[in-house]
Amino acid sequence: MFASSSRGSAVFDHFAWSVLATPVLVLVIAWLLVDRLRPDLAARVFAWSAIAAAVASTVNLAAFALKALAELPSVATWGGWSYQRVVADTAHVPWVSWLSLVWLVAVVVLGARTWRRHRADLRAVAVDCPTDDGLVLVPDARIAAFAVPGSPGHIVVTSGLRDLLDDRQFDAVVAHERAHLDGGHHRLVWLARLAAVANPVLRPVARQVEYLVERAADEVAAVAIGDREQVGRAIGHAALAASAAGSARPAGSLMALGATPGIVPRRVAALFAPGRDGGRALWTSVLLPLLAVGTVVWTGECVYDLFELLHLAGWDGP
Repeated sequence: MFASSSRGSAVFDHFAWSVLATPVLVLVIAWLLVDRLRPDLAARVFAWSAIAAAVASTVNLAAFALKALAELPSVATWGGWSYQRVVADTAHVPWVSWLSLVWLVAVVVLGARTWRRHRADLRAVAVDCPTDDGLVLVPDARIAAFAVPGSPGHIVVTSGLRDLLDDRQFDAVVAHERAHLDGGHHRLVWLARLAAVANPVLRPVARQVEYLVERAADEVAAVAIGDREQVGRAIGHAALAASAAGSARPAGSLMALGATPGIVPRRVAALFAPGRDGGRALWTSVLLPLLAVGTVVWTGECVYDLFELLHLAGWDGP
């Protein structure tokens, strides 16, 4: 903690645990559980645990960044505390506060850039939806289908994809995209991507969430049309055609065809395998939330210790 120089080794513990160790643990646990839980449950657990870990990491960075500023003599004079006392509290790891400040600035800049790109992507795929069922067929030879979130959301399918698939396969693709909208999958993907911006260690977890929402939508589509293999064939057929034609995924969309090479084969293989409910591993779904809660509580102590340090250094408070 910040409060006592006699326990100076504990200062770095906040940074080491919440900024470094917890994201790594989230990554490892997510890797172990990705195929053991139901896709819809796993996507939610991974996304919310990642964002909780990212928030805790960012708050810790902010606390140490404030400490870096508090070490400046001019700031200490303005605030009425001893900068020597603040510096001494982390004398054994003097770099951690300034690294945190640089890292925090990078998170803010990248976060703002990601938000602007996200809004631009949504505007790029927005189209008028005159139909009651929320399905828009656009004249375009490219092979594409995607869900556009909104109030209400809608599904866009190109004529190229519609002509490629038979009616049953087309129904599978539409059911898949509707599952994205009904499940709020865009929110989970967005949360996971924000977490990855805050802490790069969480980038693989964000990719796992993207995979899991596709798998969850596949399972919903399989139930809707009553044939898992038919959904797998539709996905594989469309993906191969899109790859051969060089069709690009529209920015910001959630596509039935998948976003990353390697995702489609995994999805198709899962659909051709017997369905699993993930019930036997359900208890493991609490591991990530418990870890997330623990790091949030630990972060609260970090913030408390910062204020205690400033008081010990002579600050009288606001």
